[in-house]
Amino acid sequence: MSATTVVLLLLSTILALIRVFVKGFGHSFNGAQKLSPFPTSPKRRMPGPTPWPLIGDLPRLGATESPFQAFSALSRVYGEIYRLRLGTADCVVVSSFRLIKEVLISKGAHFGGRPDLLRFHALFGGDRNNSLALCDWSSLQKRRRGIARTYCSPRFASSNYDQLDRVANEEAECFIQHLETHVQHNAEIHIKPLLLAACANMFSSYMCSTRFQYEDTGFRNMVRRFDEIFWEINQGYVVDFLPWLQPFYARHLDKLAGWTRDIRRFVHERVVEERVRPTTTKDGEQTTNSSAETEPKDFTDALLAHLKEDPSLGWHHILYELEDFLGGHSAVGNLAMLVLTAIVRNPQVGKKIQEEVDRITKGTRSINLFDKADMPYTEATILETLRTTSSPIVPHVATQHTTIADYPVKKGTIVFLNNYELNTAAEYWEAADEFRPERFISNEGQIKKPEFFIPFSTGKRTCIGQKLVNGFCFVLITRLLQHYDIAAVDLDLIDTRPACVALPPDSFPLKITHRAKVVT
Repeated sequence: MSATTVVLLLLSTILALIRVFVKGFGHSFNGAQKLSPFPTSPKRRMPGPTPWPLIGDLPRLGATESPFQAFSALSRVYGEIYRLRLGTADCVVVSSFRLIKEVLISKGAHFGGRPDLLRFHALFGGDRNNSLALCDWSSLQKRRRGIARTYCSPRFASSNYDQLDRVANEEAECFIQHLETHVQHNAEIHIKPLLLAACANMFSSYMCSTRFQYEDTGFRNMVRRFDEIFWEINQGYVVDFLPWLQPFYARHLDKLAGWTRDIRRFVHERVVEERVRPTTTKDGEQTTNSSAETEPKDFTDALLAHLKEDPSLGWHHILYELEDFLGGHSAVGNLAMLVLTAIVRNPQVGKKIQEEVDRITKGTRSINLFDKADMPYTEATILETLRTTSSPIVPHVATQHTTIADYPVKKGTIVFLNNYELNTAAEYWEAADEFRPERFISNEGQIKKPEFFIPFSTGKRTCIGQKLVNGFCFVLITRLLQHYDIAAVDLDLIDTRPACVALPPDSFPLKITHRAKVVT
């Protein structure tokens, strides 16, 4: 009997017991809870549904394609803030911008934790605090983010921004050359692996001054593992909230740990080891390719320099941080795929991007990163894709007893920020269910972003790599549409999930054909 079968039988038994318990409760499961598992206040009691025995409110989240859709549906009943019980975890869902700002900004120090999920530990060598995204906030994590900020958030016109542009353009050219060999043989192409390889090389070239051949088996395996992990982090599992089911997920957890070991081995052997291996100079002295006495040439050099200077940092901190940011290429590749998905579903969007490309280049050169300011429609298309797909991947956790909207929230409570509501509710957007890049363009033709549009979060845990994400995605999309027309092979094959920025590693093909010669 498989582990999945055992789990299903176990859950069936639990549900049967629940039905017996329900008969004696004398009230609806959809009614407001009278007895709260949260700290009570004589003045305010947080609303929320009645949790089921043992499994809490987990079944409510399975009734929709995405848990965030369920969160929004429940907010129509219980308001902008309510509590849930998911398995063994006390949770709060916040669905308004004013309260999300309270959690992330005015009380950001109270909600700096992350959930203690078994999967997160498996992905980072047994300790999720090795990850910058999945760790609890600490002075060490603040220092690690500080090291990365110069490279992951380069200032416009800085040397790092120039390097970002150069890397993006060179790799985009290689990407087009590889894609062309496929287009010549077959217009129906599974483009995602190529997109991800290009993104991975952009990141490794920029952060490590190293790029790999697309045919390199080790490189391809690393890219695949990162994509599988990105998909994994965007999923939810029963074991996340019912940890006593761990024995039934042991094989899955081992698989996750194996993926990260493969990545760590590749990064150490093909990137870091070359940088720190002793070499002999002409004078017979031993040195390394990286030195704290010289100006760091890239992010890897900066990390190695801090390793020598900061006794609080160890080798594992450096390796995990480098892996964390190299893994950011998966977010870019998946976002680029989602932009292409939006284009094939809305062909007029692709045509307008091509018109913008032709206006800027006049058919004489390639688009570069510095053109982004003059191409608001293309940037708006990326923003609209984020609006229609993004949601917070990882919830926050209260690190102390505190309050939200004067409701008491106890330490250890998981807080879900329902960004899906901010991105799709009619309260915030006109014709929210339509794909309209124009909504992000002002009457003056400039990009405008509403305050409540926060796809990269806000506060001290804002994604510091968002310039890399937007910049690399912009170059790839414009370079693709400059040369090719993109269409769906079959729209029914395209399977995307609401409030999910990841696509399955084995995704759908697209029809890619040469554009007619542009007349300028």
